[in-house]
Amino acid sequence: MSPFGRSRRGAPKSPSDVPVKPAVRPATAPGPDRYDPLESVPPGMQLAGAWSWRILVVLGVLAAIGFLIIQLRLLIIPLMVAVVLSALLVPFKNFLVRHRWPKGLAVAAAELGTLVVVAGLIFLVVTQVTSGFDDLRSQTLNSYNDLKAFLAQSPLQVSEDDFNDYVAQIWGAIQQDGQALITGAAAVGSSIGHVLAGVLLTLFSTLFILIDGERIWRWIVHVFPRKARAATDGAGRAGWATLQNFVKVQILVASIDAVGIGVGAAILQVPLAIPVAVLVFLGSFIPIIGAVLTGTVAVFIALVYNGWVIALIMLGVVLLVQQIEGHVLQPLIMGTAVKVHPLAVVLAVAGGSMVAGIAGAFFAVPLVATLNVMVNYVAGGAWRATADERALIPPKDPLTDV
Repeated sequence: MSPFGRSRRGAPKSPSDVPVKPAVRPATAPGPDRYDPLESVPPGMQLAGAWSWRILVVLGVLAAIGFLIIQLRLLIIPLMVAVVLSALLVPFKNFLVRHRWPKGLAVAAAELGTLVVVAGLIFLVVTQVTSGFDDLRSQTLNSYNDLKAFLAQSPLQVSEDDFNDYVAQIWGAIQQDGQALITGAAAVGSSIGHVLAGVLLTLFSTLFILIDGERIWRWIVHVFPRKARAATDGAGRAGWATLQNFVKVQILVASIDAVGIGVGAAILQVPLAIPVAVLVFLGSFIPIIGAVLTGTVAVFIALVYNGWVIALIMLGVVLLVQQIEGHVLQPLIMGTAVKVHPLAVVLAVAGGSMVAGIAGAFFAVPLVATLNVMVNYVAGGAWRATADERALIPPKDPLTDV
């Protein structure tokens, strides 16, 4: 007998055995109180709005980072110079270590060797310029007076007062257009104390990167969340490799420019050929702007000392070297090394010079090239396999584990 007084067979099921169907809400017609404003916004506008506020957030973060960099420029610029130097010196130090040099001796050789090379170039330029400065000043005054006499006797009939007014206008335009460069130079070191502090900070930063760069990088990666460490580490190493390629290729390009213009000046018997070559070498590290400025100096010296004909020939040499750099060296060598379009190089240099003067123009291309590789690495997703492997390895303390 069932609890309800009937046999189990054919008896009605107990209330617990009867399945309960979920209650169905009656459909209600949309009323004024249930109106959704998003229904009146087209899907394209919704998508544009979603992208817009995210882009504004990203731009706001970048603006905050840029503001901090500008405020800490006396600290950031020497540190970035140290990173660029380390990109050149770390492979040299590793080469010495692989050939059984003690690590401390290899680091000392890299650091001291850099100081010796820079000091030698400065000494060479200073001695050459000092020895020919008096002659250069007298020749410049003579050429200036000859130019005024020529213009006064020419059909233009330019008087001395008009000539001085034109010179003042040109000088004012140069000062106005070069205000960004002057500001950048003053930002790097507005006094001798700032310059010395920046040099010392650069040397110490380079020294510690050479000694303990790997562990410093591990500590930086350890700051990020665990799931982001594989992507951060892989992107950083890819960017570091690109920066090393950029520095090596840039030195090669700068050397070719310096040799080409320096040899051309020597053949034409233009004075101060060695300082001009050194100046071209240093200026070549600032793409486009550096080549134009250093070439102008070479042509000016040829004009002052050797006259119009040699100056025009010197101008042809400078243009030829720059054309070789722009159409052969940059696309084939630099383009392969950093994978940055020439238009991006031009815009990066222009934007960097407007924001941070000389320092911005110098760091613009390596920064853009490094960020380009890092972003492509993260977007490519090659770091996911590394992340899976790291999940099986116990984490290490970057400050204690070697």
